[in-house]
Amino acid sequence: MKNKKHIFSIIFIGSLLTGCATGPSPTGIGLYTDVKGPITATSLPATKTGKACAQTVLGIVNTGDASIDSAKKAGDIFLVSSVDYETTGSYPFYGKTCVVVRGQ
Repeated sequence: MKNKKHIFSIIFIGSLLTGCATGPSPTGIGLYTDVKGPITATSLPATKTGKACAQTVLGIVNTGDASIDSAKKAGDIFLVSSVDYETTGSYPFYGKTCVVVRGQ
């Protein structure tokens, strides 16, 4: 019986940590993550850059606006050339995902 309680406790604690502080990443989320990747691109030249971020703490407190529209506004961009993302974090404590828009 004592062994079953121990196993249940481990499974319960593990389930509390699932999905915490994650973001998009082609490599998955590790204990530490620092990944950049593409979302979309065109042949239009880029003269401006805008960035918008959202962050999470323990998967409990989530704030920010990592939308393409928010990044366009931050960079005063009207024509989009490319959209990329940057994900950083320390699992399961903190995660941050930014959308980077380049254009004119």
